[in-house]
Amino acid sequence: MVAVLAATLVVGATVQGMVGLGVGLVSAPVVTLLAPELMPGLLLFMGFFTPAFTLAADRSDIDWRGLGWSLPFRVPGTVAGVVLVAVVDERALGIAVGAMVLVSVLVTWRTLEVPQTRLNLSVAGMVSGVTGTATSIGGPPIAVLYQHERATRIRNTLAVYFAVGAVFSLVGLAIAGRITRAEIGLACLFLPALVAGLWLAGVLRRRLPTDSIRTGVLVVCAVSAAALLVRSVV
Repeated sequence: MVAVLAATLVVGATVQGMVGLGVGLVSAPVVTLLAPELMPGLLLFMGFFTPAFTLAADRSDIDWRGLGWSLPFRVPGTVAGVVLVAVVDERALGIAVGAMVLVSVLVTWRTLEVPQTRLNLSVAGMVSGVTGTATSIGGPPIAVLYQHERATRIRNTLAVYFAVGAVFSLVGLAIAGRITRAEIGLACLFLPALVAGLWLAGVLRRRLPTDSIRTGVLVVCAVSAAALLVRSVV
């Protein structure tokens, strides 16, 4: 199981290093299928470390104005997400993760164009706080607003948002007693997988078209999410 989770995180980190998000989207269905007791804590740790590594290498072209509107509204969303984690069981969590991944894939595939207004940034921040804390998948609401920006602005702005947002969610879950030692230990164990994925992303950005990788990953995410949904419902 550890090998499968590590491989999944490598793929997720690779995708995130290329397009700005991916660790939660790729890994959440697999982790929920194999070890639901590690959700959402493990992937929230990964959701902090992956963008932190990205920002360590490049901190340019960040939209601080957009972050100033979206991040504060992640706080009430985080509170709502903590409440959801406290009341849902593993089956409901599986359904929530599977549904969130499928919705995220659909929204990402359609490449909707949504203006970066103060209202949209605030709403996206709140929704992201709920879904990010409850399912570890908080990227799509924010990514939709930035997907037509320059590649560096997408990656680095989302990196700041994910790193700070993950801290909010982890603190909220820790206060609620929903973070385990196993999640902390595995997060440290899987750090090399994240580094490998981000290194691979740097190589692939220079050699492969981003769209082709994005399409393949979205297909894999959709299949994984559908399998998770079927198992959880049945």
